Amino acid sequence: MVARARPRRHAWIAACGLLLVLASCKRETAPEPVAATPPVVAEVPAADSAAGEAKAATSSQPEYPALKVQTVDGKPYELAAHRGKWVVVNFWATWCAPCIKEMPELSALDESREDIEVIGLAYEEIEVEAMREFLAARPVVYPVAILDVYSPPAGFATPRGLPMTYLIAPDGKVAELFLGPVTAAKIDSAIAAPKAEG
Repeated sequence: MVARARPRRHAWIAACGLLLVLASCKRETAPEPVAATPPVVAEVPAADSAAGEAKAATSSQPEYPALKVQTVDGKPYELAAHRGKWVVVNFWATWCAPCIKEMPELSALDESREDIEVIGLAYEEIEVEAMREFLAARPVVYPVAILDVYSPPAGFATPRGLPMTYLIAPDGKVAELFLGPVTAAKIDSAIAAPKAEG
């Protein structure tokens, strides 16, 4: 009995050793560069969850957010100068697939509606020239600015996921916050929706 147990024990130890060797030989993948702990790509949240998250995100920010940035074409952009129109403030990044997917629709919305303007805020570490090259391949009609991820605009919640889009009413007040991809239809519905008094 004792003589038989030893070969089994040796076989068991050898098998465990082989597993350890194989596990240590697995192929390593090169880590992708991380820029200031970027936000994750926002999944489309359930309606109740989205409303709760949006309310939480906007509760600690000003009702009338301010925004002053320089666009990638070198022009100054100030949100207050666009009062009288609906403004879509879209936080996005070049590495975010849902962000890139919504760009043509946001561009078409900006181009087709006199009462709506869009501004794209790239929330990532990227050089201006690299952004210009990106936009040359994926042109949009609206202005785009690159944000400092270490010092994002104080008037808006720091994105926890991308894309994240604010709809600013003509009076400058936050009318809606969309977490995850947004469509022209969602924006139109938010504009048409009656607003609660208060």
